[in-house]
Amino acid sequence: MRVLGIETSCDETGIAVYDTDAGLLAHALHSQVAMHRDYGGVVPELASRDHVRRVVPLIERVLADAGLRLADLDAVAYTQGPGLAGALLVGASVATALGYALRIPVLPVHHLEGHLLSPLLASPRPDFPFVALLVSGGHSQLFDVTGVGEYRLLGDTQDDAAGEAFDKTAKLLGLAYPGGPALSRLADTGTPGAVRLPRPMLASGNLDMSFSGLKTAALTLARKEAGGSATESLPAARKADIALEIQSAIVDVLASKALAALRQTGRGRLVVAGGVGANRALRERLGAAPAQVYFPDLAFCTDNGAMIALVGALRLRAAPQGDHAFEVRPRWDLATLTPGNPARAA
Repeated sequence: MRVLGIETSCDETGIAVYDTDAGLLAHALHSQVAMHRDYGGVVPELASRDHVRRVVPLIERVLADAGLRLADLDAVAYTQGPGLAGALLVGASVATALGYALRIPVLPVHHLEGHLLSPLLASPRPDFPFVALLVSGGHSQLFDVTGVGEYRLLGDTQDDAAGEAFDKTAKLLGLAYPGGPALSRLADTGTPGAVRLPRPMLASGNLDMSFSGLKTAALTLARKEAGGSATESLPAARKADIALEIQSAIVDVLASKALAALRQTGRGRLVVAGGVGANRALRERLGAAPAQVYFPDLAFCTDNGAMIALVGALRLRAAPQGDHAFEVRPRWDLATLTPGNPARAA
């Protein structure tokens, strides 16, 4: 079965075709980073309009790359949520129109389920069950995963997620958007131990996380170092020291909580997914853990159509479904999914 995946939850238009027998056939991605850089963040209306411009040409490109026609598709999957409402509506409406015209199922997919299962696109791929560390955008969560749609929440962020701490600290240091990758690159030139920041909730006794206090501590330190001047005026070397320390603090917390989740569940496999999963320091730390650790390919850490096509294919194979009515869910808790129906809360 061949499934077309459409991802338009935020600022990247992702399209892919996944075959349940042959795997990923083709994928393409358009990033809006350059467009939003002047604003220092994503502008929802601009994001929606750009998805409208990009989605059909990208579908045509991916089908051509895969050597397929629209008539060769067995289903269409789209990101139903969470995300920006206007952006989600673009993908949902295009997917539903295609499904209706082709008389094939249309499958709504949870964006975070796509991230969580994206390591299944890699080789080797993890078998169920496993613990998943999901660090994507505004989410830092730990799940016990026993199958598709079977996700038990073990720990959650209480305020800012790891990705938000990266981005907000980058902004206060005057780094260009998107801030997280820029901060990680700057950290490579920092001096270990030059500054010290807290490790929030490291000894909390549970698997929850919190990064708001860490971001505030970084801001306080930067202002002190700047002597009352704007934090952007700090010397480059001092910015690098702060960048390295906040990255180290985040990695310490994420790694500690993930390893504690493995001990608590007795699992031997750990999956790390989401944008922060591309961070080299986190990969090195967890790659040395006494467990089987799986990461998605770097191309599939950020938002992409391949993960949506994959989940659509898994859902279609498990329980063929899909009518041609649609809705989007800008806010949607991953833990409410059920194995047989991704759009129905448990």
